[in-house]
Amino acid sequence: MAIVVLAIFVSALLVVSLRHQARLLSTQLQALQVARDALNTEWGKLLLEEGAWSEHRRVETAARQRLDMAIPDSKQIVVIDLREGATR
Repeated sequence: MAIVVLAIFVSALLVVSLRHQARLLSTQLQALQVARDALNTEWGKLLLEEGAWSEHRRVETAARQRLDMAIPDSKQIVVIDLREGATR
């Protein structure tokens, strides 16, 4: 009889221990999923940024090579104000 009670007690302790471990692992999993989601969001933003920068570079390179365009000097830039009442 004592062996049965001891086996039940050990079994109960193992159940409690395993449930505790499962809760800890579940909490860790949730934290890792949150981190993963944040990294996926950042990755998406970086991909968009890369696309924007590479598009600008591509257009500038094509303008320089195909159209022989260049960035003007500050002396060559003229600002025209089209607002009403603007003075020249």
